Amino acid sequence: MEIREGGLEDPQVIAMLRLHLEGMRANSPKESVHALDLSGLQRADVTFWSAWEGDTLLGIGALRQLDSGHGEIKSMRTAPQQLRSGVGAALVGHILGVARARGYRRLSLETGTGPAFEAAHALYSKFGFTECGAFADYPTDDPFSRFLSRVL
Repeated sequence: MEIREGGLEDPQVIAMLRLHLEGMRANSPKESVHALDLSGLQRADVTFWSAWEGDTLLGIGALRQLDSGHGEIKSMRTAPQQLRSGVGAALVGHILGVARARGYRRLSLETGTGPAFEAAHALYSKFGFTECGAFADYPTDDPFSRFLSRVL
């Protein structure tokens, strides 16, 4: 597996981003979907990666800088045919390494609630993420958002 920075212009990546947004909208109310679209992932404070096996896209993930010591994992998605194959773990591990190299002291994320998000919760828990309060500009009273964080 090769994890490459960038790739937002690749048709496979664009299709996976579309799948990601559709999945978020299918499992959370509109006002509770905080996933970044293509333009959001192109912002200067976001670094995007895609994981590949040859010409096959396996997954995507991004890191948003919230401030000089705090980053946020965004847009994590594994290709449906690659679920439970280690792609998500490889991407989270890569993002953790980049966050440490940048000198971040904390890495956080927002994800959904309910059965559709249980695999994500398990993955992040495996990497030491624990429950935390809302951060950045997220609403503090959204029952469809779950916030996780870990010290680096």
